[in-house]
Amino acid sequence: MRYLASVAVSLLLATVMVTPPFAVAGQQPASPSPVLTPERRETAGRIIGAALVDDTGWNRLAYIGDRIGHRLSGSAALEKAIVWAADEMRRDGLDNVRTEKVMVPHWVRGAESATLLEPVERDLSMLGLGNSVGTGPEGVTADVVVVSNYDELERLGEAVRGKIVCYNVPYTDYGATVQYRGSGASRAAKHGAVAVLVRSVGPVSLDTPHTGALRYDEAVAKIPAAAITIEGAETLGRMQSRGERLRLRLVMNAKMLPDVESANVVAELKGLQYPDQIILLAAHYDSWDTGTGSHDDAGGCIQIWEAIRLLKKLGLRPKRTIRVVLYTNEENGLRGGVEYLATHRAELANHLLAVETDSGTFKPEGLALTTTNEGLRALMADIMSLLEPIGAGKLAANGGGADIGPLMREGVPGGNLDVDSSTYFHYHHTHADTLDKIKPIDLKLCIAALAVMVYMAADVAVWPSTGKPA
Repeated sequence: MRYLASVAVSLLLATVMVTPPFAVAGQQPASPSPVLTPERRETAGRIIGAALVDDTGWNRLAYIGDRIGHRLSGSAALEKAIVWAADEMRRDGLDNVRTEKVMVPHWVRGAESATLLEPVERDLSMLGLGNSVGTGPEGVTADVVVVSNYDELERLGEAVRGKIVCYNVPYTDYGATVQYRGSGASRAAKHGAVAVLVRSVGPVSLDTPHTGALRYDEAVAKIPAAAITIEGAETLGRMQSRGERLRLRLVMNAKMLPDVESANVVAELKGLQYPDQIILLAAHYDSWDTGTGSHDDAGGCIQIWEAIRLLKKLGLRPKRTIRVVLYTNEENGLRGGVEYLATHRAELANHLLAVETDSGTFKPEGLALTTTNEGLRALMADIMSLLEPIGAGKLAANGGGADIGPLMREGVPGGNLDVDSSTYFHYHHTHADTLDKIKPIDLKLCIAALAVMVYMAADVAVWPSTGKPA
């Protein structure tokens, strides 16, 4: 197996180094690209080859999963993870390693349960939604009304007063379906509901409830909210359709404690020629208190960290600085992204590009980029072509991410690593988000793609936004 892996790497490197720039028959060659040169192709091949044979990233991801576990904001586990990462980055010899203070919300789940009392007594698998209020120690016992969308809720109106509303909304896509998790509690509270249950936001379930943050409307009462599984929601729906009375007891000891101190972890590969100019790599270090948060987003953190460690190991120091940020509190507050902007506002103009990875650690396919700078888009298209041999050469539009969102709203071009995330929502925010759902080769390919991408961008002689070197 080791011999076959070595042969595969050798063939891949040969492909990377000799593949010519794209050309259309009968057309004159395009103007020379600053990255599509034999030297740059050889460098891309070196980076990819080194990533494919290096197990450091996998070993570190396993350590996070096995020894630290899930990392909810405010938890001791997250703070342990932050200290460990900063210490390891210093041992790696990365530049300017530091933690930058962020005050984060401290929501505690506590003991919780959902028990169907009528027409049959049965425990339902559930997870309280993040930031939800609790029920009190006695819980909430009430009849259940099942609806399949907001229109049904509005038609029922006052008929849900004093009841628990269950949203049995089939999954279409994440953006469309997650609104019931986000605002479903307040929408039901306007009509007097005493609690809500939300069908887990995902296409499949193995009795795996899916948590995530809700947002309360401050104009109405805050009521407890929990996710139940697809199986549970379908069961309640069938019972209601048969005309059976549904009665349920929900117990949630959730509470919100005062904000606590956390931190973004920052490390750099300092640029040789224009060290004040920054290419930023982003991922979030916190997770929900389920599984080990390996796809969401420990894997992303390892991807960006290993990208610059690998470049340093290879002696590849670009003209501009590559900065890695492991953000805190993406899941239930976005405080890390907001605080990063506040802390670095004075150098905002020097942020040339921000790239986030937060779609799981799957086989990379390319980069989705949001920019009005066509010169930058052309540059990134050339860079991505260097990744075509590993199937990661696609350049798409409309990229970004939650943590780099504040930077992008200030005009910084932003994007995200595109991956084959077709199974991401099988695990997302559930107990099933664990290391065994990640393939080591996919992690290595993500590291390779990001390393090539940011090194080539950071090392061009002239940045396309101004046409000037500095």
